[in-house]
Order: sequence, then C-alpha cells, then structure tokens
Amino acid sequence: MVLRDVGREVLMRKTAEILKDKWESVKRESEIADVGFLILRVIVLAGGYGWLAYSELPEENIRIFTSILKYFIAYCVSIYVLLFLKFERKRAIYVLSLAFDLSFVYLLTRYSGGFDSNFFIGFYLLTALHSFYYGYLFGLAVAVISTVTYMFSGNLDFTALRWTDFSLRVSFLFLIAIPLGLLSEKLRRDKEEIESLNRELLASIDELRKLQHKLIQAEKLSALGRLTADIAHEIRNPLTAIGGFARRLEKRVKAGTKEEEYAKLIASEVDRLERILRDVLSFSREAKYHLNYEDINDVARESLKAYVELCREEGIEVRMELAGDLPKILMDKDQVVQAINNLVINAVDAMTKGGTLTVRTRMEERNYINYVVFDIIDTGTGIPEEKLERLFEPFYSTKHVGHGTGLGLSICKKIMDEHRGLIRVSSTVGKGSVFSLYFPHVPAGEAFKTQCWEFNNCGIDKGGDGEVKTCPAYPNYGRICWAVAGTFCEGKARGIFAQKIGDCRKCEFFKRVVERKDL
Repeated sequence: MVLRDVGREVLMRKTAEILKDKWESVKRESEIADVGFLILRVIVLAGGYGWLAYSELPEENIRIFTSILKYFIAYCVSIYVLLFLKFERKRAIYVLSLAFDLSFVYLLTRYSGGFDSNFFIGFYLLTALHSFYYGYLFGLAVAVISTVTYMFSGNLDFTALRWTDFSLRVSFLFLIAIPLGLLSEKLRRDKEEIESLNRELLASIDELRKLQHKLIQAEKLSALGRLTADIAHEIRNPLTAIGGFARRLEKRVKAGTKEEEYAKLIASEVDRLERILRDVLSFSREAKYHLNYEDINDVARESLKAYVELCREEGIEVRMELAGDLPKILMDKDQVVQAINNLVINAVDAMTKGGTLTVRTRMEERNYINYVVFDIIDTGTGIPEEKLERLFEPFYSTKHVGHGTGLGLSICKKIMDEHRGLIRVSSTVGKGSVFSLYFPHVPAGEAFKTQCWEFNNCGIDKGGDGEVKTCPAYPNYGRICWAVAGTFCEGKARGIFAQKIGDCRKCEFFKRVVERKDL
C-alpha cells in the first residue's frame, strides 16, 4: 500500500513537471493572435448567454440555443486541449476549429430565422479573422465556404431574400477577405524582414566585438614589441662587453682552476642571453620581406636536412608526405625556413622518448580561397587544451624554465601574418600535436585581372594616406583581399571597405569574385 502511494506521488510529480514545462513552452511560443482568438471565444460565449437571458424567446427556442452554446463550449474546450498538447501545430488546429465555427454560425443562423437572421454577421467575422491570420487566398476560400454555408442556413429559400440583397451580403465577404489578407501578408513580410535585419544586426555586433578584440590584441603586441626592442638594445651592448671580457679571462687564467670554470659559465650564460635577445629583436623589429614564388616541398626538404642527424640521435623517425603538383606560392624563403625550424625544434623537444616526426604538404580550401598547407606532426606529450589559446602569446612557453624564450611560436605567427597566412594547432595530451602553416595561393594569372583597389577605387595603388598605405592586400593579394585584409583574416580588418562594412560578404567585389564569378 505504501509503495503504491509512493508510486502514485512520483507519477503525479512527474506529470506536474511535464505539464509545467508544456505550459512554459506554450507561453513562450504564443502570439498576440492566439490570445485574440481566445478572447473572442470568451466574448462570444458571454454574449450568447447574455442574449438568451435578455431576449424574449419561446421556451423551445431557448432550449435549442442553449444546446448550441453547449456544443460551442464542448468543441472550444477540445480545441484548446489539443492546442495545449500540440501547440507547434496550431495553424492546422485553427483550420480544424474553423470547421466547427462555421457549423456553429450555421446553427445560429438557421434556428434564428435563416436569411432573416442577424447572426449571418458571424460569417464576416470568421472571414476577417482567417484572412488576416492565413492570408488573402485562404480568406477567399473561407468566403466561398461561408457563402455556401449561408445559402444552406437559409434553406435555399430565395423567396425570403431578394437575390440582389443576398449578392450584396455575400460580396462583402470577399471585400473583407482580399484587403485584410493583403494587409496581413504585407505585415508578415515586414515582420520577417525586421527579424532578418535583427539577426544581421546581432551578427554584425558579434563581428565588431571580434574585430575589437583583434584590434586590442594587435595594439598590445605592437606596444610590447616596441618596449622589448628598446630593452633589448639597452641590454645588448653591456652584455656583449661582458661576454667579450669573459672569453678573454677564459684564455688567460690557468686551466683547471675555479676561475676558468667561472669564466666559461659567464661566457655560456652570455651566449644564452644573446640568443634570447636575438629572438626578442626578431619578434619586435619590422623585418623586410622579399616575396618570390617558391615550391613549398623544396623548402620542406631543405629545412629538414639540418635536423636529420639530431632526430636520429633522439630516436625520432622522420617521415615526409609531400603532395605532388602543388602550386608555387609567394614567400620569403629565409623567413619561412625560420618558422619551420622553430616548429621542428618544438616537435623534437616534445618527443623526449623518441617518436615520429611527420612533415606533410597539401591543399585546402578555406575562407573562399585555396591555401597550400604545411603540417608538422609529432607524437610527443601533447599540449593541454587550456594552454592552446595562449600558445602564440609572447614569452609564454610550455617548456621548463630555462628552456627556450617563449618567443618561437610568436615569431612563427608573425612570419605567417606577414605572409598573409594562418597558423593552426591541434593537440591531444599523450598523443602529440599538429602545427599547420597556411599560405594563401594566388595564381600568377590573377595579377592581370581586376584587383580590389581598382574595383573599389580606394587609392592604395596611387599612394593614399593613412593606414590604407599598408593595406595587406596590396600589391600581391588584390584578388583575395577578404582573406588577408578583410573580416576573414586572423588579425584586425585593415582594408578600408572591410572596416566600414564590417562583413566582407556584403562587399560587391566579394560577391562578383566569389559568388557570381563574373569579374
């Protein structure tokens, strides 16, 4: 007995929770039209009983109309129970309720005098409501059905009503349906357009927030670069003097003494600090890039030559998976080699117990352009997910203190930014990491087609003023500006039109080149 009571209580609690959730869903999805339909039914019910109470009708007629109102109550309750359970199908349920409403008005009209009854106004109300809710085509259909129903409610007795009067009454059904339906469709289109504009506005706000974040990061890095460059220059001169004196002392003191050991220690630490300063200066200074069309596979082979012996000593197997027939890409070969070297060193350091170093080249479409991709894959310790976001921050390192400067990946990112490319990383702890360098591919023949600065007439090719002078798309990437200077790039949008529009997909040049392909 106790178990039965507990089970009943649990069932009731679950039922209450389901009903509560359903009610919240109905409230959330309800529109003003739904409330209007409900209020009208309440008014009709109250008005019906008020009419019975104050009209001087024979007892037999009162019983008939009372039955008709009970019928109205019964099907209304059924309709709203069905709406509560299946609110997502309310438009279909309202069509079902229309059939009952027509029958209700038919009964009222038939038993209150047929063509002489004033209840025929109910057909106008039904036509108006459904024209506004569903549109003029559905409204016209309701007008036709109402006309037929009205004819039968009068027993087709046209001797009681002249055909001219009947035609006049019926014509108003269609005169109501058409304008209300057209107005409804216009309001619906306006509503959809406003909702679309709101979605675009929210998307634009999100894009602006992202651009603002990119701008703040760029300004931080710029300020940090200037600061580190000044500090590095101030430290480098005395450090060079210290290193020079330490090497001289090392030559003059007696071998095997503590003085010789101290001099070697000073010289080695000075060398380490000088390497750090070189990285700092490499990160902070504005390097001059000399871009030429190069084969990424040749660069990969040349870079790995210097590390074959080191990998063999560390028990690391080197694999090369170079795609054939890759197009040549614009790059500064020395800078790209430096970026690859930094990634290879990091991969080797991650595989302390040996493993496999895979170098892979491939093509990938991204941001509506083709990229030549250089992957460096290791089977090392991997990088925790919470550290991935900070990998490219200056002076941030996942290595032990004293190993590296924390600038290797920052320099890689800077080099890729200067090549208008991307750098991506994915990693799984205990399985290894994949670093990918994305170089944008611009076929040589694209140089003879209309460039973005020519199409938009921004003046960059004529020596404009301000930031436009340093537009990343000029002079080599005018056919893919959205990916290197617009809102699809990693850094802040530096193209003048991208900054104004906020979304390169709205740019006419983008539409002509990417979507219509007629430019």
